[in-house]
Amino acid sequence: MAGWFMLTVVGEDRPGIVARLTAALYDGGCNLGEASMLRLGGNFTIMLMVSRAGTAAQLAALVEPVTQSLGLRLHVDRIEGRLHQHIEPDVSITVAGADRAGIVAHAVGAFAGAGLNILNLESGVGGSAEQPLYIMHIEGQALEGIESLRSALEIIRREGIDVSLTPVDTLIG
Repeated sequence: MAGWFMLTVVGEDRPGIVARLTAALYDGGCNLGEASMLRLGGNFTIMLMVSRAGTAAQLAALVEPVTQSLGLRLHVDRIEGRLHQHIEPDVSITVAGADRAGIVAHAVGAFAGAGLNILNLESGVGGSAEQPLYIMHIEGQALEGIESLRSALEIIRREGIDVSLTPVDTLIG
């Protein structure tokens, strides 16, 4: 009986990582679920749900020839699949400010205190080496309502950080 695993791969970015890894999984009889794959700095990261009979160690052994040949680090955990149980965001928040230590911790701490359940967070550093700009985009659920989050925005703005909030309308059907 097949079970679900979370396969995590991290390493220096290079062409062919996704093609070689997914080919090995297909050849090994795996079915793929949800995935997040992206480049962060000069690194490539993969978080991939994989359905397969057997153990986490057997799945790791299946893909290790590919990950080792590409110099990638691999981690595999057994998980509950829970496909088709998506939580839709009802708010989108953008934070931007001079890059400095603590900007993420202060912002997400204020949002958590106002009831934000973060579903997705992406960030980048722009600007220049002399004037780096940190930009963070968050999608989440306002568990205590949007007005609660708006009060958190004011706390963050007092720290000299630009922040905006946009309600997300989800159309179903």
